[in-house]
Amino acid sequence: MHFQHATDLWQDFPHLVPGVIFTRGITPDAAVDRPVTEFSAAAAERLAATPESGLPEVQAWRRAFAALGLKPTQYRCASESLLRRFRKEGSLPRIHPLIDLCNAASLAYGIPVGVFDVSRISGNLEVRYADGDEAYETFSGGTEYPDAREVIFADDARRAHARRWTNRQSGYSAVRDSTSDVLIIVEGLHETAPADVAKLTEALAEEVRAVWTVAPVSAILSRSAQGFAF
Repeated sequence: MHFQHATDLWQDFPHLVPGVIFTRGITPDAAVDRPVTEFSAAAAERLAATPESGLPEVQAWRRAFAALGLKPTQYRCASESLLRRFRKEGSLPRIHPLIDLCNAASLAYGIPVGVFDVSRISGNLEVRYADGDEAYETFSGGTEYPDAREVIFADDARRAHARRWTNRQSGYSAVRDSTSDVLIIVEGLHETAPADVAKLTEALAEEVRAVWTVAPVSAILSRSAQGFAF
């Protein structure tokens, strides 16, 4: 299987920095309290000084959404949505150990993190502009069809596993108790994204390795090295 961002997306967003992690052996019974607490504390410290809307990581995604014709305060990137909820409620709901870990890491770094159940992906996965006929399954089981030119995560079966880029993932490939093999995608657009995405990807890979005793494989992609085989 292969993951990549489409060439025209790289052309339109040349400052994109993606980090990718693949691992097998995820289980729903792992303990992630320590890293979740540490990442959450780091997020709380940042938010005490600057609201999520003022973070450079979030501002870069707001500019990207605006460039795509999306109203940034209506459609927020995943990390902004998490930070907004965390600031208001003081914590995030627990869903699954891996999701809890990735959400907390996203809070700490202000960078969107997507997690996909590989068994639900048909063939390759590409972040690209939609044609408009790809099927997207909501968390309630309904079907939507992304707008043409909307950025989606699409597989070879023309299923959209995320809509509006980093705004909303599909319930079809969401992590569940039966999930074992996962693909974790980290994406930054801000000025210090090369260093920050690398740090976040490394931190997540290390925590996954320690918590599940597995051997994750990771990479930082670029315009000259766009693909990741997993």
